[in-house]
Amino acid sequence: QVQLVESGGGLVQSGGSLKLSCAASGKTFSELSMAWFQQAPGKEREGVASITWSGGTTYYADSVKGRFTISRENAKNTLYLQMDGLKPEDTAMYYCAAVLWTPFMTTAEALGASSYNYWGQGTQVTVSS
Repeated sequence: QVQLVESGGGLVQSGGSLKLSCAASGKTFSELSMAWFQQAPGKEREGVASITWSGGTTYYADSVKGRFTISRENAKNTLYLQMDGLKPEDTAMYYCAAVLWTPFMTTAEALGASSYNYWGQGTQVTVSS
């Protein structure tokens, strides 16, 4: 089993920044491919960014390219999402997700919710206009 705990959400003005963290435990962190998902009220959960277990490859949704950066620190068992240039439409619950040893062939696969089997409880991000 993998336990994931997100933190760092909050209320920020449009154009501002936030950095989310996801602390993982239960498995060797360096064996996990990780991702961030967002879910707004009444909408499906959507992949935002993903990173392979080595950190060598990252994937981004078009809506966040150039604004969000996913990274990981394997020595601290922690995943990050640096969010800059935030927009009101970024308002959502943000979830951390993980899967063991999965080589993704496409961006769609890397950002698909069905590719992951471990999930955190989420952290709320609200961007005011």
